[in-house]
Amino acid sequence: MCSSPSKNPQPIRPLVIAHRGASGYLPEHTWVAKAYAHALGADCLEQDVVLTRDDVPVVFHDLILEEVTDVALLFPNRLRADGHWYVIDFDYAELRQLQVHERMKPSDSSPVYPHRFQARLDFKIQSLANELEFIQSLNRSTQRSAAVYTEVKSPAWHRTHGKDLAVSVLRVLADFGYQGPQDAVWLQCFDAAENTRIRFELGSKLKLIQLIGENDWQESTTDYEALRTPAGLQQVARYAQGIGPWIPQIVTWPSLGAAPVFSTLVQDAHAAGLAVHPYTFRADDLPNNAPDALAVHQALFEVAGVDGLFTDFSDVTLSYLKALDS
Repeated sequence: MCSSPSKNPQPIRPLVIAHRGASGYLPEHTWVAKAYAHALGADCLEQDVVLTRDDVPVVFHDLILEEVTDVALLFPNRLRADGHWYVIDFDYAELRQLQVHERMKPSDSSPVYPHRFQARLDFKIQSLANELEFIQSLNRSTQRSAAVYTEVKSPAWHRTHGKDLAVSVLRVLADFGYQGPQDAVWLQCFDAAENTRIRFELGSKLKLIQLIGENDWQESTTDYEALRTPAGLQQVARYAQGIGPWIPQIVTWPSLGAAPVFSTLVQDAHAAGLAVHPYTFRADDLPNNAPDALAVHQALFEVAGVDGLFTDFSDVTLSYLKALDS
């Protein structure tokens, strides 16, 4: 059994994690979104990863294609009986033919965020290998080091299709020099069993984040309510360096004009030696009843004391943190 690496030291300031890139301004997980997030100064650039039919790890958030691509136009006959087009049913070369656009509602194909980038341009799905090469080249040319923050998406679902996503992701990360706790990479997953497997069975020494959802989301068979208890967090600390909870699991606003109400999750995680990187700040989609972006940042950073934040708007989060330091 591989021992867990030492806990990651606290950063000088909280990490700004570009959620799918600068996705408040450009279509998620496109190179332009990653380049803009890098230029804005994000500390980490996120990659959600799923597998293609020919076993290429690609940077894409969903298991299905239709909400952010034109797959229905190019491959109308490739949908499954459930009415969806799945990444895993396409070879990488086929996926490269698709155009990536801003996220649309499945009900009526209207934009989820109507004030975001709406032009239909030739943005493409990228392999994880190409994205890592792109980020490392940006780091080299700008002399500014942005870390990668990679998610293993739905590993149990991939296994039902005969594919081992974690092994594929770890192999590509290692190809680009990301192998140890000192490297500029975080690896995240919602599935606690998979995180444990990554640490002990697969022997990864990378910094791991246990993502925490709500049980009714059915992200995995993990009991997230149990994970959020002090005892559950102590168990997480056996294999991970931090947690990635949903913002309302830390702070909520009960009604308009009401003061924020905080859980003990951050305090309990810190007591277990875990960093806390909640998701997702959106300036155009604030938590229920939150008065403004400033209040959300104050609650998370100044009161709760989180160690990082997934954000669609890296510039807004960075501006807040810089003002806080001045």
